[in-house]
Amino acid sequence: MTVERRPSWDLAALRARLAGRRGRVFWRSLEELAEDPAFLAFLKSEFPTPAPTEVDRRAFLKLMGASLALAGLSSACTRQPLEQIFPYTRAPEEIIPGQPLFYATAMVLGGFARGILVESHMGRPTKIEGNPQHPSSAGATDVFAQAAILTLYDPDRSQVVLQRGGISTWAAFWGALAVERERWGATRGAGLRILTEAVTSPTFADQMRRLLVRFPEARWHVYEPIARDHQKAGARLAFGRLVETQYRFRNARVVVSLEADFLASGPDHLRWAREFIARRRAETEVAEWNRLYVFESTPSLTGAMADHRFPMRASQIELLARALARRLGLEVPEPEVLPLDPRLLEAVARDLQRHRGESLIVVGESQPPLVHALAHAMNEALGNVGRTVFYTEPVEAEPVEQMASLRELAEDMEAGRVEALFILGANPVYTAPADLQFAERMDRVRLRVHLGLYADETAYLCHWHLPESHFLEAWSDGRAPDGTVTILQPLIAPLYGTRSAHEVLAALLGQAERPGYEIVREYWRRQFDAGRVGGGADFETFWRTVVHDGLIPGTSLPPLSVSVRWEAIAAELARRPARASEGMEIVFRPDPTVWDGRFANNGWLQELPKPLTKLTWDNAALVSPAMAERLGLQNGDVVEIRYRDRRVLAPVWILPGQAPETVTVHLGYGRWRAGRVGSHIGFNAYRMRTSEAPWFGVGVELRRTDRRYTLVSTQDHHSMEGRHLVRVATLDEYRANPKFARELGEDPPPELTLYPEHRYEGYSWGMVIDLNACIGCNACVVACQAENNIPVVGKREVKIGREMQWIRIDRYFEGRDLENPDIYHQPVLCMHCDHAPCEVVCPTGATVHSREGLNQMTYNRCVGTRYCSNNCPYKVRRFNFRLYADWATETLKMQRNPDVTVRSRGVMEKCTYCVQRINAARIRAKREDREIRDGEIVTACQQACPTEAIVFGNLNDPGSRVARGKAHVLNYGILTELNTRPRTTYLARLRNPNPEVVALLEEGRS
Repeated sequence: MTVERRPSWDLAALRARLAGRRGRVFWRSLEELAEDPAFLAFLKSEFPTPAPTEVDRRAFLKLMGASLALAGLSSACTRQPLEQIFPYTRAPEEIIPGQPLFYATAMVLGGFARGILVESHMGRPTKIEGNPQHPSSAGATDVFAQAAILTLYDPDRSQVVLQRGGISTWAAFWGALAVERERWGATRGAGLRILTEAVTSPTFADQMRRLLVRFPEARWHVYEPIARDHQKAGARLAFGRLVETQYRFRNARVVVSLEADFLASGPDHLRWAREFIARRRAETEVAEWNRLYVFESTPSLTGAMADHRFPMRASQIELLARALARRLGLEVPEPEVLPLDPRLLEAVARDLQRHRGESLIVVGESQPPLVHALAHAMNEALGNVGRTVFYTEPVEAEPVEQMASLRELAEDMEAGRVEALFILGANPVYTAPADLQFAERMDRVRLRVHLGLYADETAYLCHWHLPESHFLEAWSDGRAPDGTVTILQPLIAPLYGTRSAHEVLAALLGQAERPGYEIVREYWRRQFDAGRVGGGADFETFWRTVVHDGLIPGTSLPPLSVSVRWEAIAAELARRPARASEGMEIVFRPDPTVWDGRFANNGWLQELPKPLTKLTWDNAALVSPAMAERLGLQNGDVVEIRYRDRRVLAPVWILPGQAPETVTVHLGYGRWRAGRVGSHIGFNAYRMRTSEAPWFGVGVELRRTDRRYTLVSTQDHHSMEGRHLVRVATLDEYRANPKFARELGEDPPPELTLYPEHRYEGYSWGMVIDLNACIGCNACVVACQAENNIPVVGKREVKIGREMQWIRIDRYFEGRDLENPDIYHQPVLCMHCDHAPCEVVCPTGATVHSREGLNQMTYNRCVGTRYCSNNCPYKVRRFNFRLYADWATETLKMQRNPDVTVRSRGVMEKCTYCVQRINAARIRAKREDREIRDGEIVTACQQACPTEAIVFGNLNDPGSRVARGKAHVLNYGILTELNTRPRTTYLARLRNPNPEVVALLEEGRS
């Protein structure tokens, strides 16, 4: 912990300042509102004064120009390798140098497979995209899929077999395993336990079942730290059996979210986001727009998109669900205390009733099973089943309640009933709830074996650690949330001596060294021969087709006909009387960038600003402004969190919109064996998590210490100082004045310029970003980083504003209520201005305009004056102050996109509109003697976006999507009053509030 200056502003003064402002009020941070001296100093020092020198500018540029010219003559800007290299003598037929190949596979997270396409250059996977044919991804990705390519090449990955911490071999492990197998044969597997994460792989499940038949006394345990136990228990309570809930947001006109961040997390969140946003696009008819109500304890991306957001404590949402169910006609006793005005709840209920069969109630995993059961009953009562929601058989191979499964394992270890424990892919020493004392109990097990990507916390306490293959190195299979099966194929041979979980399971079955390819293929051959799958005249045709397409047709699960058992829910309601909890609450959430901690060693994700707080390289204890005011807390104050006889030190971050008397902590930090990037960062929230209350609990205490900790947030970086950047209106305001967005700015007339007019013939590239579709998920940021070889700079450099991402997502709060402001997101990248201020000040012509409208960087001309950056009003240029790119680590060199230059120290860089993709499309079109088609060029950010918020194309084509977007009445540019004429523009954000709710809220304020 470090000592730093404590902010001097107070929250009461901020509220008074907000109350005195007129019109819409947008702000990015509390520091900005307070005009904090540190904030103002940071803005002033954005472009530091250069060091004094006795060499004048002209002489310096002359010398630099000569030195660069000599460097070009001597080395042609290329460093040849010292080693002797050999060309292909017989190149593989399908490989053409310079032309990448794409292979379909899937990434499995939480057990569920998301279909992806992986770009491969000369046998090196370099980029991940969504598979357009896959039902779960529909061509989109999230930050975890985009960053998975960096994990593949992580030099900290486990590379060798370890026995008691020393290097060993697979042969030695196979020999030791053979001895154990003989013992299990004699005891029928008594004492053998296998712990995995959630599994949907049909092949893996088949292997496990055969293993349990061979050793019937063995047990299979399943545990994910971000488990779905409450959803399973809620389904069992409502229907008397386990089912998988399938949502169809495209059919929903009114959506109510009870602590469900369905746009950013959940097994099918990519599909859900696209379907939900499809009814909110600028081109959608106003009459077809949906409406979203969100009740939540901590601001989320779903809450940021809400038309009405109600912050409330996590424990109060059950009271709200009971009251809402009663107002929808269900026989539920009225709670004695409601967390909000009953008239507001009645207005929401009437809105749902008006849209029977076109509404949807969604519950987050953190809520108890009763709330999930009530949601099933309300959806059925509203006639939504079969239209906006339906049910299928469970997708998981072993759909147990995972916390109970882990607790059973811990109790068996405590009782000495576990002789051998095989942990495949999980890290329970770090992720298990603190009350289970997993590490201490595991120490009683005679043989402990761990298979994992990293020699992590669990590996350290095991007798054997086995290095696991990355999913891009191994054969496997998995199911999407709707049951569709994908065959996972490797893109590259294992970089190290690793094995997959299938190969380890095969060894447990007595088939050591059997390749994963044979295991997966043989399973599906049996399914094909039995007639359970089809799609080809013979198995070979079937196999080639499903591997190529990335899915097996006909494997999605059919809908089930189930009915709510109201008697069981009523009994549970009677057993659990509705009571309002007292005292401060703690809420546990997966981190939006490192998830449950498994991505902690990924530098792209560590440096990625978190969507709502904009924190990087850390987690924090989130509190509301009112709670911070009561406890005398400021950002960066270190508090001691006391909860159920456990204590953790954590820095505080004040988050507008946080529920009162609630502290939210994110999981995934505080690791001690994550790797060189992720170890010893942040605090470990798992140390306070319990198996009985894994998501929230009452009775937490916060005690302020006299210590401070440096938290780095990018929320004030690259500020454009309060102009009309985000433009927002309600649907009623839009109907009354469709031109509101353009009226908020000023576009100078075309003749008002000193620049000579230029007519763009042929292609003229541009971009439109629909703020109604952007959910702020950051997928575009990581996609751009992966595509364009953007380096990681570290916490210290980010603190002083030197982050290198070419895209930033500005987050704005709006309104006068610190406790519940509206939240908006706006992606900002190079605008490729027609009148670019950066171009006229560059002394070396390093930044120039192309004949197709691109603002281009010529890296080997750049001498680092940074005049262009000083003159850019959008703050979108990034300078390599240091040698940020890793030129030494061999595996990281393999990850880089060969079509994009790796920049060195002293070079300016920025968004290029993915000019390498433009050139590739141009070459294809020229070879085929045609024009570039609309939609043929897809930028990296556009391709990753789950909601298709970004459109790119030729402005000279009046029929192109981008031209239609530019012509839309909601289209506007930012800072156009400077006459920059940006090519990147936005479609203004619209909201669809319920007039009845608006009237009640205004009455409450008055």
